[in-house]
Parts: sequence; C-alpha cells; structure tokens
Amino acid sequence: MDRSRSLVFPALLLLLAGCATAPIQPATAPGAPATPAAPPVVPQGAIPQPPVEGVVIEAMPKSDMSSNKAIIALLDRAQHDNEAGQREAADVSLERALRIEPRNAWLWLELAKLRLAQGQYAQAMTLARKSISFAGHDNRLLALNWQVIGNARVGQGDSTGAEEAFKRAADFAHAAQADIVPIF
Repeated sequence: MDRSRSLVFPALLLLLAGCATAPIQPATAPGAPATPAAPPVVPQGAIPQPPVEGVVIEAMPKSDMSSNKAIIALLDRAQHDNEAGQREAADVSLERALRIEPRNAWLWLELAKLRLAQGQYAQAMTLARKSISFAGHDNRLLALNWQVIGNARVGQGDSTGAEEAFKRAADFAHAAQADIVPIF
C-alpha cells in the first residue's frame, strides 16, 4: 500500500511536466544593442529572397480571429506597437493574448509573423507549425502559415524547402477560394 502511494506522486509529476510548455526566450536582453543578422547566401538559380524586413501577409479582420474583446484589444495593441517599430512590446501583447486563448491558431500565426519580421526564422517556422496544428480545415489560415514557413526558409537559405512551402501555401490558397461558394 505504501509502495503504491510512493509511486503515484512521481507519476503525477511526470504527467504534469508533460503538459508544461517551454518558456519563450526574448530576442535580446532589454537595453542590449540589436545585431542585424547576416543575409543568407542563396545559390544561383534559387528562388530570390523576398525582403524580410517588410514581410506583409494579408491581414485578417480581428473580429474573425477572436470574439473575445480582450484578445481584440491585445491584437490592436500588438499591431500598433509593431507599426511603431516596438516589436518587443508587440511580442508581449501577443504572448499575453496566447495565455488567454492558447489554442487560437490565428494568434500563433501573428506571433510567427512577428518572429519572421525579427529574423528569427527557426522560431517563426515552429510557431507557424503550432498554428497549423490548431487550424483544422481553415484553408486560408493554412495558406498563410505555409507562406510564413516559406519566407522563413528563404531567410535560412533553404530554397528547396521554400519552394515546397510556397507550393503548399498556393494549394491551400486555391482550396480556400474553392471554399467560397456564391449564394444567389
């Protein structure tokens, strides 16, 4: 009886540890000078690298992203901060929104786009994949996530991976257009 009790507590701790998420590290320490990333070398004949600084992916109306007023306010704040060049503040707003709605695929996409704009390509791809895991059958959202992955792969110099990602984005974008049925 005592032996089974002594095994229950460690088993519960292991189960709870599996549910925890890793903390997201800030891009740089506050006050530290930001060092620009060196542009990746793309082999001749590869797809050209889009300007990552001005990555613009079609915006989605915030009301379609969430019906929660707090989330919409945080998205507005993040957008305002990002447009003002305050990406760390935008990051804080998006992470706060994700603490409220951690399964919101649109929020994960927004954070992935922010990481892409910051030149954090690996993290942008990871966050876009997280968004994909919550996207269900939303072809528009899936297309936008694959665009982020494609741009991140371009930023890493992976032209083959970028082409594959852009093809998937195009396939989902085409499927999203097919999802729109005119009502007469």
